[in-house]
Amino acid sequence: MISIVSYGSGNINSIANMFRALGQETEFVDCPTGVLAARKLVLPGVGSFDYGMTQLQAAGLTGALAEAALKNRVPILGICLGMQLMCCRSEEGNRLGLGWVDADVRKFQIPSDQPNLKVPHMGWNTIKLTREDRVVSLDDVRQRYYFVHSYYVHCREPNDIVATSNHGHEFVAAFSHGNLYGVQFHPEKSHRYGMALMKRFGDL
Repeated sequence: MISIVSYGSGNINSIANMFRALGQETEFVDCPTGVLAARKLVLPGVGSFDYGMTQLQAAGLTGALAEAALKNRVPILGICLGMQLMCCRSEEGNRLGLGWVDADVRKFQIPSDQPNLKVPHMGWNTIKLTREDRVVSLDDVRQRYYFVHSYYVHCREPNDIVATSNHGHEFVAAFSHGNLYGVQFHPEKSHRYGMALMKRFGDL
């Protein structure tokens, strides 16, 4: 069973549909009891950093999520904003993040030599694997994922970085830290490559 955190931020139905297409059972959890009973968790997210943290706190989920992540060592996959919320803080807002991964979230700046670059970074882009990982894998070097974001994760611990992509400069596309996995792209919108990634997470 894969438990998808429902806190008013993120397209949880698309994620559930992708897992179900893979034969994985899913449920939505929106209370601490549901989070603590989970065997695998997905933390989705779209929108602003402060809004996401406010929603998690209003639902009373931050303590249960921390217990699941850090004490119970439940595998957790953060998607897009969900990945960013796992970090310490963001330039997008003033609230502290969950702080599970030693990383900050920074805003894309348009390089002076690339004035036509658009922010947000939106659309398909390739990734480059930096180390082997159980969830993110390059079965096909041509694989692409779908991104929509104006902010990106900067990891202070290089060993946490699993994959990078490029939008004006290199940025972290995926990290893993023990039982914690984060992807900046949307695997549920990334067709067969995203489906393969979600299958690997479901099979953990």
